[in-house]
Amino acid sequence: MKKTFKRTLRVSKYVIYKETLVDYKEFFWSFLGAFFGIGLIAFLQSHYLLQQENVFLIGSFGASSVLIYGAIQSPLAQPRNLVGGHVISAIVGVTVYQIVPDILWLSAPLAVAFSIILMQYTKTLHPPGGATALIAVTSPGKIADLGYWYVLSPVLSGCIILLLVALFFNNITKNRSYPTSSRWKRLLHKKHKHSLKN
Repeated sequence: MKKTFKRTLRVSKYVIYKETLVDYKEFFWSFLGAFFGIGLIAFLQSHYLLQQENVFLIGSFGASSVLIYGAIQSPLAQPRNLVGGHVISAIVGVTVYQIVPDILWLSAPLAVAFSIILMQYTKTLHPPGGATALIAVTSPGKIADLGYWYVLSPVLSGCIILLLVALFFNNITKNRSYPTSSRWKRLLHKKHKHSLKN
């Protein structure tokens, strides 16, 4: 019993030690990725869209940035989840808004619940997708007027920008590797080796 307690205590100390280590380099790359990903979307919104069209930057992109720049090994942060989760949720949100536009107490939970089920079914679970669906049913004016265009822009176009920035910043050092799928890694390494030969 005493031996088991000592071992448990030793393991606990090690786990606490590992969890409290601060990797400043990792934080630096997370900061840069999020800064440039969100910054690029905000720049495009503020410089290339008319004031009345300013809906390119939606709140759920902030939550996605936490995952794809700060928790890059998470299954929920992978490209399939990022793009698929947002797009599916946007489609669900717009569809629910088209069917039940004026009953918020019904449309909001339906949009979020259906988006979760469809993300689970398609294996594209991405928590910020729930916010994307909610934005589609709760945002009056510009986003509601977009209808299904909301799926293409800002949702899909914003996801692609975030993903491209993530592919760059999350693979810039040997300690960071994104995405975790071996298929993606092979593709990225082939392109990298090909560019080095030229």
